[in-house]
Amino acid sequence: MNRNLKWLLIFASIIAVLYIRETTNIISTPATTKDFGLWSLLPAIITLALCFATKEVIPSLFAGIVLGGIISGKFNIVQEFLIPSIGSAKYGEILLVYLWSLGGLIGIWGKTGGAKYFAEWAGAKIAKDRRTTKFFAFLLGILFHQGGTVSTILAGSTVRPVSDAKKVSHEELSYIIDSTASPVATVLPFNVWPIYIGGLVLGTSPIFNNPDVSKAYLFKAIPFNFYAWFALLFTFLLSWEKLPWYGKRMKKAMERVKATGALNHEKAQPLISKELTDLNIPEGYQPSILGFLVPIGVLLAVAIGPYIFIGKLYVSEAFILSVLSAMALAMYRGMPLKTVIEGFVDGCKGVTVGAIILGLAVTLGNVSGSLGTANFIVRTTSGLIVPFLLPAIFLFITMFISFSIGTSWGTYAVVFPIAMPLAYSVNPDPFFNLLCFAAVTGGSVYGDNCSPISDTTILSSLATGTDLMDHVLTQLPLASLAAGLAAILYTVIALFTL
Repeated sequence: MNRNLKWLLIFASIIAVLYIRETTNIISTPATTKDFGLWSLLPAIITLALCFATKEVIPSLFAGIVLGGIISGKFNIVQEFLIPSIGSAKYGEILLVYLWSLGGLIGIWGKTGGAKYFAEWAGAKIAKDRRTTKFFAFLLGILFHQGGTVSTILAGSTVRPVSDAKKVSHEELSYIIDSTASPVATVLPFNVWPIYIGGLVLGTSPIFNNPDVSKAYLFKAIPFNFYAWFALLFTFLLSWEKLPWYGKRMKKAMERVKATGALNHEKAQPLISKELTDLNIPEGYQPSILGFLVPIGVLLAVAIGPYIFIGKLYVSEAFILSVLSAMALAMYRGMPLKTVIEGFVDGCKGVTVGAIILGLAVTLGNVSGSLGTANFIVRTTSGLIVPFLLPAIFLFITMFISFSIGTSWGTYAVVFPIAMPLAYSVNPDPFFNLLCFAAVTGGSVYGDNCSPISDTTILSSLATGTDLMDHVLTQLPLASLAAGLAAILYTVIALFTL
């Protein structure tokens, strides 16, 4: 029997059982609870299981959404989940920024040749071989450290032409881009993260007794955010090919690209279409490095400049102005408007699959929220308390939640208001609470790095032209090792200092 068909039959059987239980009122949730108990885990678990078993992300996400509708009794998933999610501001941002602006920009680069010229310049000045190219990607990830979505798109779209020219496998590149996004945002938090997290922890215990202390706590926790530090260390060592262990799949990808030059394996299904990796410069048009530098300069100036001076990020506006500047420059240099629009449309087509996956991921996130998935995990694990193990417990709980729901910020919103008062009640020692705070911060980022339903994971794959599940399966071993080492450190420090 076909492997995928077998999994679909298993999924159909689960749905049938759930439907029978639902219609006979076996599944029920008391009005006083905020979750559906163990059932609230099922959509995320089935989605992840199908992703890994079939390597087909879109039907796996849709399966999770259908299950959520059955469990919650909201059988009309179109009206209850899909339309509200598609009409949400987050999905609107996906269409505006990632489909039209990013896709359009890549398509225009295919017409102007700007990215090719930048790759040649960077290759001559900085990225002279595979290792220096990967280190260049690492540096860009640190430079664009505003957080997951911004970092992955800015760094990924900038460095991909260079890394393709120097034969860096897409699995390596997507790992570097993903692991220098949210991890860097938590250890160089000159961004909106301290404000967001500070608002979540304010008033949760006597330690967080005023807004200034709460906002500054992410800075205070920097030395103890062990997962982020290990993730960055591994990324740095991978860029120079000095890691003692890469995991089987990553090692295989490195050997493949060195032997054959293939950036993806032959059966890969990249989130960016093949035509966007090829140049299609119209006859008579003279390519220039300006075709790359001008739109990227506009992007950086508008996205990061206002934050430096007034503390605000204008990401959507930055991408829109960037693609418009690319269009204007191409026409100024003699490209017909019709050709420019053709490039824009081709680019949008090329990232459509990624936009669909992102939209379904947003929908599944809303399903998990309506079922109280994160609330159930916290509620059922909070009793497993041994004081010196609490930081590691928080790390693993947040890893599981963020991997299941695909968001670090969503995990923060659920866990911090519960974890901080719990940590203080177990031990009011300020250092102990700092360890717990750092563990929640790092564990939540793990899911951003590894979950196939995380926007950061998806965007890292999209921006670098990688098969989504190839990225997940090559990143997961290294990220999990980083998390395991972080857990050991938290336990040892808590055991011997408290």
